[in-house]
Amino acid sequence: MNQAKREVPGFAELLQRFERTVSVLGRSQSTFQNYSRHVAAVSLHFGKIPTELDSEQIHDYLFYLQKKSKSPSQSYFKHTVYGLRFLLKSEGLSYDFLSLPEIKREKKLPVVLSKQEVWQMLSGCKLLKHRILIGILYGCGLRCMEVRNLRLCDLDFDRKQLKVVQGKGKKDRYLPLSEHLIRGLKKYIEAEKPEDYLFGMPREGRAGGEFDSRYSQRGV
Repeated sequence: MNQAKREVPGFAELLQRFERTVSVLGRSQSTFQNYSRHVAAVSLHFGKIPTELDSEQIHDYLFYLQKKSKSPSQSYFKHTVYGLRFLLKSEGLSYDFLSLPEIKREKKLPVVLSKQEVWQMLSGCKLLKHRILIGILYGCGLRCMEVRNLRLCDLDFDRKQLKVVQGKGKKDRYLPLSEHLIRGLKKYIEAEKPEDYLFGMPREGRAGGEFDSRYSQRGV
């Protein structure tokens, strides 16, 4: 996005308006970041902002993405369409010509790790912080974004539960904590002494701890 701000005229101003609209409509910061990355890619491809493109140019770009990837079901293609539709709508422009092709959903069984595989994964972590991170992700079934936003006040060791605040779908929920995970959390808190967020202070202008979703995904 920074490259698009530097090289594409009007992109920085467009991005400011887009962020304001996304925020007013109650969408998450991660949604804004995701859509913006794809809008920036379109802008860099043409050297101009998407609101200055006609429908033929946008269709040419989507055709280019389809040929570049094996299937239009890939998330990059889908999020490009979603991002462009949301942007054009927020700017009061027509977006009806932008639609996804009919996509056959792939049905795959989830991969369930054995106890031995989980133990090997945890044993490979040198840092206590990483072991606790993976333990919460796997043991509680949390998403990376939800782990990033955990605070100390969300942990209830007496009731052996963890509160997920405004998770996916903007819903709160409680999840059980195992005795083993509670012992690990207490050891981590005693060693690292976090003050608010479980995994560090939030960055300026960003919710959550010091690591982002990509950091936690790389850790896993």
